Amino acid sequence: MIILGLDPSLSSTGWGVIRAEGARLAHIAHGEIATAAAAPMAERLALLHAGIAAVIAAHRPARAAIEEVFVNRNPQSTLKLAQARGSVLAACGAAGLAVNEHAARLVKKALTGTGAAEKAQVAAMVKVLLPGVAIAGGDAADALAVAIADAHLAPCR
Repeated sequence: MIILGLDPSLSSTGWGVIRAEGARLAHIAHGEIATAAAAPMAERLALLHAGIAAVIAAHRPARAAIEEVFVNRNPQSTLKLAQARGSVLAACGAAGLAVNEHAARLVKKALTGTGAAEKAQVAAMVKVLLPGVAIAGGDAADALAVAIADAHLAPCR
């Protein structure tokens, strides 16, 4: 099964595609979709939507996985995250993909054994679970982590 993991953000949305066959995992692709902070909101959201739609068209995942929304201390940041997440989810919905949502703590726990893991710990485990994969950006590593966690947490969905 091909799974698309997503780590949405208005500034840089990470995505990662893996193949899961039972307990075996294989890396297919990953990347980030960056938007310019000075660009109008509608343009940034359209770019995220189009970018994820292109990833879906290129890799034809069976399903997608995304972290559940969390609330920041800054309401404006939470709103921007929600808008980016909505754009990414809309791209998945338009492609007819089922989307599993997982709490960030659950993703961290699935990869590292602890829900309080640091980003560096999660990225290190992604590299262990997908040997030979060179991941430059933290957002792409987080997206691959979501896909890996989904493969373990929701194998039959």
